[in-house]
Amino acid sequence: MFVIDQIILLAAILIIFGILSSKLSARLGLPVLVLFLMVGMLAGEDGPGGIVFDNAQIAHALGSLALAIILFDGGLQTPMASIKQVWKPASVLATLGVLVTSAITGVAAAYILDVSLFYGLLIGAIVGSTDAAAVFSLLRNAGIHINPRLKSTLEIESATNDPMAIFLTVGLLEVMVKGLEPGTGLLMLFIQQMGIGSAVGLAGGWLSVRIINRIHLTTSGLYPVMVAALGLLAFGVAANLGGSGFLAIFIAGVVIGNSRFVFQRSTFLFHDGLAWLGQIIMFVFLGLLINPSSLLDVWLEGLCIAAVLILIARPLSVLPVLKIFGFNAREMTLVSWVGLRGSVPIILAIYPLIYGLPGAELIFSVVFFVVLISATIQGSTLPWVARTLGLTEPPPVTPAATLEITALGDVDADIVEYQLGDNSRAAKRRLSQMALPDGTVVAMITRGNEVIPPRGSTLLHAGDHLFIVMKPEAREFVDLVCAGVSEASHQELPATELRLKGYTKVEDLQHSYGIELSAEGGLSLDELLRQTLADEAVLGAAKDFSEVTLSVREMVGQRIATVGIAPKASPL
Repeated sequence: MFVIDQIILLAAILIIFGILSSKLSARLGLPVLVLFLMVGMLAGEDGPGGIVFDNAQIAHALGSLALAIILFDGGLQTPMASIKQVWKPASVLATLGVLVTSAITGVAAAYILDVSLFYGLLIGAIVGSTDAAAVFSLLRNAGIHINPRLKSTLEIESATNDPMAIFLTVGLLEVMVKGLEPGTGLLMLFIQQMGIGSAVGLAGGWLSVRIINRIHLTTSGLYPVMVAALGLLAFGVAANLGGSGFLAIFIAGVVIGNSRFVFQRSTFLFHDGLAWLGQIIMFVFLGLLINPSSLLDVWLEGLCIAAVLILIARPLSVLPVLKIFGFNAREMTLVSWVGLRGSVPIILAIYPLIYGLPGAELIFSVVFFVVLISATIQGSTLPWVARTLGLTEPPPVTPAATLEITALGDVDADIVEYQLGDNSRAAKRRLSQMALPDGTVVAMITRGNEVIPPRGSTLLHAGDHLFIVMKPEAREFVDLVCAGVSEASHQELPATELRLKGYTKVEDLQHSYGIELSAEGGLSLDELLRQTLADEAVLGAAKDFSEVTLSVREMVGQRIATVGIAPKASPL
């Protein structure tokens, strides 16, 4: 048997065990990263597996590749609306927050371990960032639901603070090992890392979308692979130019994910699976790299450093920032607690080994122990803390599946499946009362094993599955119509124009979207505009109401066939 045959068998077994361990995550209340690390440690030389693995270079390479893939997937799934909503607090937390956390933890680590201040600050920098993979996994798969603003803040902070931690770690190592100037040298390195990373990410994302939409590949299965390659290209270009590859690939993912391109849904599913595979490989190999026996030598010091990080450094770096941006006490408490450490600190802990820094093994063991404590305690208690603080919400009504209509050439539409919840706005109402955007069609309704022909008079029930054909730009509005009443009540109307048929009733508009027109509910939008317009109804005529502006978009004879509804422009 060739050696590669044994490696393939071993890799397959470890990946399968990693996948099966993810099933235990919800039952045991532990983050998946902890279980993946345990699989690796059990397979290592101190465990029953007995695998000897001590190659820091290979672990660093695999970890960096996996982290890049995870960040790319996180960028693909991050709506631009979420970034616009929370970019200010998230960016401050990702930069200044990491700096404050690293400084406080570093000073404490120097005292606890009785090492020099530079060694302590290096440990602080390594554990300074929250982990994107862990936060994404918990918030999206742990079965808890918090408001979109809070969730977006946590996700965007975790995805964007890695470059800052990497910069601090590499910068301190350059100072300690290669004699880099601590002042101007570090400042120039920071500008270089962030500037090049951001520029390459934006350019790479923009270029990727145009390449994907214009290239004609022989098989649809190559498109998701092409997207992955273009994302890694942005990472590689930025890293080789001296910038942050991790920042570049995340920004490229955001640009690509918020653009329309062919085989979009299949690409998202492919990268979701790829990110999970990356997590498994990364954490299992990092688990192989550590000897559990070495953790026993530093358990007390690691526990003390973890306590300082969780209970002092993280809250002090978070609370002032969130207070400035209007978060309440309960939200600030939750953000302070969701400071999970994961793959990034462990990967960064390999850097001192690569640089040949004396005492690097001690740093690696301490950081590994801190990560285990943080992930286990903070990760397992997150659902309880969120519920205790009263920040959980009913689960949103999300589409179960999306089928892209890409085989029909230029047809740009999706078929989206919705399941109506008990409190859905559309439940217990007739199909004609849903006030769906113009051009949106309900193609099929299923109720249990029964297929119901969609007619205007069809009464919708909770639990019904609706298969709706729509343009991509109508998706946000249809989501609102099918969402629960309590869930949708605090959501703002999308900034794009909503177009409805002129025969849509005022009361249906109010019920479906929460738009108040202060008019008789039985009136149609056609009748309302005719009554309120000062002049005769013509194309482009508009009328302002308290929240929105109604505009005539299509006329059929003397009848207003289509009405545009947009949020009323605020006065300058």
